Amino acid sequence: MIQNISLREFELRKDSFTIVDIRSIEKYNNNHIPNSINIPQEKLLIEPEKYLNKTTTYCLYCTRGISSSKLGQILYRQGYKVVSLDGGYEYWLLNH
Repeated sequence: MIQNISLREFELRKDSFTIVDIRSIEKYNNNHIPNSINIPQEKLLIEPEKYLNKTTTYCLYCTRGISSSKLGQILYRQGYKVVSLDGGYEYWLLNH
């Protein structure tokens, strides 16, 4: 089962994983969490092996944390190490 992590835990652990924004490139280019990379959800659903490896831990986030949690479950079942930021980008933005 994928772990949804709190913003506090995210801040404590953010250097230990690759932060992945799964929103559209337009939303990412408008604003995003610093040091995150953009891999839109559709690309990760179709070819995760093209973008991710199974030895790295990834923290996924979307707008509100719902899509990233669902995508994380799929990736986790495929053997990827993933967590999801609870509340997503909007919650992060409210607190920064």
